[in-house]
Amino acid sequence: MKKNFILYILLVFLIVVNGFFIYNHMCDSTDRKPKKPQQPTNFIVKELKFSKEQLAQYKESNQNHKETMMRLSADIKNLKDVLFNKLSDVSVDEEAVDSITSLLGQKEKEKRISVFYHFKEIQKICDAKQKEKFAQIINDALHNKGKKDEGIDALEASDGKRKPPPKK
Repeated sequence: MKKNFILYILLVFLIVVNGFFIYNHMCDSTDRKPKKPQQPTNFIVKELKFSKEQLAQYKESNQNHKETMMRLSADIKNLKDVLFNKLSDVSVDEEAVDSITSLLGQKEKEKRISVFYHFKEIQKICDAKQKEKFAQIINDALHNKGKKDEGIDALEASDGKRKPPPKK
């Protein structure tokens, strides 16, 4: 009788615990949604504490940069499609492959130049104290380049899918 009693208690405990986990897992609760990662734009604005005027300038600059980056990314995607469609060709035209890869390199170069000048625009918006903080953010981002979802690529991402560099 004592063995059965222990088994019944264990069985009731397992049923209650399973019910609890099923309820928590299956219930549609809006306040349990995972928080979205902070977008790099929000990170920069928050860290530099932009005024309303600075924020307006920043948003305009950021929108222009975003459009440029989207255009360049689309160009790169199209060029890659053209390049890899050549895989099915019976003979390889090395000049065409070389030309396409050169164009790809040029588009990547344009992206990096655009990022550089975007950061220069942000720096122009800043006052002296903000410029020091911005330089620190950029420096931290450059030194965290090797880490996943960190570094300068996280700052230049406009889609919000990457995280800003961690604070030290």
